Amino acid sequence: MFFSVSLESTQYSRIQVQSRSLHLYFSPQSGNAMIKKIFKWTGLSVLIVVILGSTFAAHEWYADKPFMFRAYLDRQMLKIAFEDPETLTSLGFLESMGINGHNAHLDDAHPDRTDEFFAEMKAFGEGLHQYDDEDLDPDQRLTKEVVLYLTNIVADAEPFRYHTYPANQMYGIQSAFPSFMDSSHQVHSVEDAENYLSRMAELPRKHEQYLLGLKIRENNEIIPPRFVVDHVLEQMRNFVDTPAKENILYTSLVDKLAEAEDIDEEQAADILQRVEVSITETVYPAYDSFIYYFSELESKAGDEHGYWHLPNGDAAYKLALRLFTTTDYTADEIHEIGLAEVDRIQAEMMEIFTAEGVDVSQGYTLAMEEYSSRPEFYYEDSDEGREQILEDYQAILDEFDAGLDAVFNIRPKAGMEVVRVPEFKEKTSPGAYYQQPAIDGSRPGRFFANLYDIKATPKFGMKTLAVHEGIPGHHFQIAIAMELEGVPLIRRFAPFTAYTEGWALYAERVAWEHGLLPTPGDNIGRLGAELFRAVRLVVDTGIHDQRWTREEAIDYMQANTGMAESDVIAEIERYIVMPGQATAYKVGMMKMLEIRQKAMDSLGDDFDIRDFHDVVLKNGAVPLDILERIVDKYIEETQSL
Repeated sequence: MFFSVSLESTQYSRIQVQSRSLHLYFSPQSGNAMIKKIFKWTGLSVLIVVILGSTFAAHEWYADKPFMFRAYLDRQMLKIAFEDPETLTSLGFLESMGINGHNAHLDDAHPDRTDEFFAEMKAFGEGLHQYDDEDLDPDQRLTKEVVLYLTNIVADAEPFRYHTYPANQMYGIQSAFPSFMDSSHQVHSVEDAENYLSRMAELPRKHEQYLLGLKIRENNEIIPPRFVVDHVLEQMRNFVDTPAKENILYTSLVDKLAEAEDIDEEQAADILQRVEVSITETVYPAYDSFIYYFSELESKAGDEHGYWHLPNGDAAYKLALRLFTTTDYTADEIHEIGLAEVDRIQAEMMEIFTAEGVDVSQGYTLAMEEYSSRPEFYYEDSDEGREQILEDYQAILDEFDAGLDAVFNIRPKAGMEVVRVPEFKEKTSPGAYYQQPAIDGSRPGRFFANLYDIKATPKFGMKTLAVHEGIPGHHFQIAIAMELEGVPLIRRFAPFTAYTEGWALYAERVAWEHGLLPTPGDNIGRLGAELFRAVRLVVDTGIHDQRWTREEAIDYMQANTGMAESDVIAEIERYIVMPGQATAYKVGMMKMLEIRQKAMDSLGDDFDIRDFHDVVLKNGAVPLDILERIVDKYIEETQSL
């Protein structure tokens, strides 16, 4: 198991505990080998590394206890980043310094690294105790508490390191490479293009390493359900059946080369010819090895969908709930909270339906179906209609960005853009997700919109989705955290899903409260999104604790949300391969509303929502109990003024 943030994310708000899950892998490497690797990539010849304002002399890099507490923390994050070239590319801070060598390589995905990872994190956590609380200032003590929380949860996860499905329809290893190359690998020069080709050449090695981990899971009877295997095979077969010049690895590069001012037409033609050959002779054979493996695995895959059917699966799911919610809620407690919230939200929606002339006599499901079937809510099912959706999303985000002065003091510096989910994976992807900006500003934050099913994008829900994924949801929270000054790197990227997703859902409520969702339709969209997260509490625990089948969960979600069937199926299948993650949203939102109400009740007329949001956002992501203590301190300090 392991931590990564993706969000619907992505890639950045989902947290897994697994070996090299997504972008943020705490890998072990130190000492001379680490420095040599830095030298290899950077060309530095002195023992000083300056990254993001953190300076490391030889003592600070090698010492068991660096003099500076922040140096101890940032050193670990630099080791993480420098060991994983794909992480460096995604973060995007070395390129602005003229350092590009890492962009020629893919990560080392050998399963042996898993044991090294847990040993490294154990040592890192133990090392934190070298710094006595009385020697640290309040911010440093907060950092120590947050990081110890992370290292302790990693230690608890060690027995379940293989309780994951690395190849799955959501974010699996079979789709990660083309998605990464499309969204993160920049091409501005011939060197960048050569690095692109170099990474393609390394794919067979990485796939061989992945196969080793998959076989370990198979030997431990951790085999994904049959539908997961079927989806993965379908994705890969479609991928290799695509003519090379139509493959995303080729078409994405065509667009990048067209925008590269330092590459002439002759050079571009040569690069594309070599990429075409590499796709056919290197990339597709690497995928063939996966296709063969999963074709053989198919006969062993069953139709049990919850974690309960895996060896020690009940304990693994209990940990997953603690990991994602940062609470000690049991599966039963979360299930009951979900059922109560479903009833409450549906009742509010029925009142609006009545006011809008909808027949509510036959219950919520038919009322939602009647309301959502109105043709004025949908775009034309065409390329032009899909392009208009992207344009309208961007206009919504720009409008929101200009209308939040009464609610926020703090704003991210990074920009925000809307792009389409790559077509090769949109069928099994969620409705939307967010990708964080590059640290150096070379890439803005991105809101990926899934346009596979035009009926899954009703106009009445677009503003709420734009709030959640963009402004003031994920983009505000994640970009602001990345831009915090004087804060250790590990705090800027802390992977607490209950906070990150709780904030995004809370942001939907804030947008409604402050007039950004003014129409009854907008409010239906907001309540429908909150209902969706409440239903998640029910179906996630239903699947993994109460032994619901995939079909039972689909039936419940469709009956209680009125969502398009394609979206319901994709969501339920997501919860099956990401147990516990879906519970974080509503739990996090409810906690943020609870502590905001506490601040309002305690401060009365002295309460300022802008200051409250500063307090919540300026500390980065933290566990929910720590967030409550931060707000309690803000209340106490405000009362003393």
